[in-house]
Amino acid sequence: MEMYDVLIVGAGPIGLACAIEAKKTGLSYVVVDKGALVNSLYNYPVFMTFFSTSQRLEIGDVPFVSINPKPNRNEAVEYYRRVVEKFALNIKLFEMVSNVSKQQDGSFHVTTSKKQYQAKNVIISTGFYDVPVSMDIPGEGLSKVTHYYKDPHLYAFQNVVVVGANNSAIDAALETYRKGANVTLVIRNAEIGSYVKYWVRPDIENRIKEGEIKAYFNSELTRITPDQVFLNTPDGELILENDFVIAMTGYTPDFEMLKRLGVDLSGAGINCPVYNPETMESNLEGLYLAGVVCGGMDTHKWFIENSRIHATQIFEHLRAKAMA
Repeated sequence: MEMYDVLIVGAGPIGLACAIEAKKTGLSYVVVDKGALVNSLYNYPVFMTFFSTSQRLEIGDVPFVSINPKPNRNEAVEYYRRVVEKFALNIKLFEMVSNVSKQQDGSFHVTTSKKQYQAKNVIISTGFYDVPVSMDIPGEGLSKVTHYYKDPHLYAFQNVVVVGANNSAIDAALETYRKGANVTLVIRNAEIGSYVKYWVRPDIENRIKEGEIKAYFNSELTRITPDQVFLNTPDGELILENDFVIAMTGYTPDFEMLKRLGVDLSGAGINCPVYNPETMESNLEGLYLAGVVCGGMDTHKWFIENSRIHATQIFEHLRAKAMA
C-alpha cells in the first residue's frame, strides 16, 4: 500500500488549495471526497450569486474571471474544475471516508468506501454543507420536504413554505415567488437575518410589505402532513395548505466524523475543534483542519476568502517539520 505524505479529506475549494500547496511543495498527496468535485458548491441553488467578488474566491494564483461584479454558482463550479485540470490534481471522487486511525509509527490508516490508504499526515477540509440541521418535527421526512434548494421552476404555481431567515431561505423565497409560487416565510426570530446580502434585503422586505410574500415572524413549524403544515405563531396555531416545504434551517460540519477521529471539540464555541491557529494542526499530531470546519457550529466565521490561507499555514508547518 502506497504511503502518501498527505491525504486530504474534502475536494472543496479549500481542499483543492491544500492539494495545490502539496504539489508545489513536492509532497505526495491524494484528495478524497464522498461526492462530486466541489460538492457543496454543486448543491448550491443553480442561480445563486456569491457575496464575495471573484478575486476573493481564487486559489492557486489562478485568475477567476467573471462578467459580473460577483460571480454565480455556475461560474464558480466551472472555475474550480478548470483549476483541477490546470494542476492535474490527484482527486478521488464519490469515495466516502469511513475511518481514520492513527498507527503506532504516527502515520494514519484511512479506509474509504473503495480502498485503503496510508498517509503521514491528514487534512480535514470537509466544510459544513453535508449535514442539515433538523427541525425534529413530525412529517419532516416526507418527500415534499427538502433541506437543499436547487431550482425554482419545480415550485411554479405551488403552495410553498420556506423556513429560515438567512441568505439561502431568502433566495429560495424570492426565486420561487418569481416563478409563480404562493410563498410563505416562516422565521423563528423577529426579523430577517443579519447576514442577508445587502442588495437582497430591500427586495425581500418590499415583497413582504406588499403582501406578495407572506411572512410569519417569531413562528415555527410544528407538524407537516402531505397536504398541510401546522405553524406555532404569536397568535396561536395556524394551518396552511401546502405542497412543498423548503427547510433552509442551516447545516453543520460532520461532528461525528471528527469525534471518531479523536479531534477535541472543546474549543471556544459549540463543537469547536481545538487546533493551533498558526499551523492548523489539531490535538492529534499530523492531523490538520482547514476551512469552515474549524469554526464548529459558527459556520459564519470561515469562508473561502478568509480560509484559503489555511493551506499555506499547513504546508509551511509540514516543511518546517521535514527540515527539523
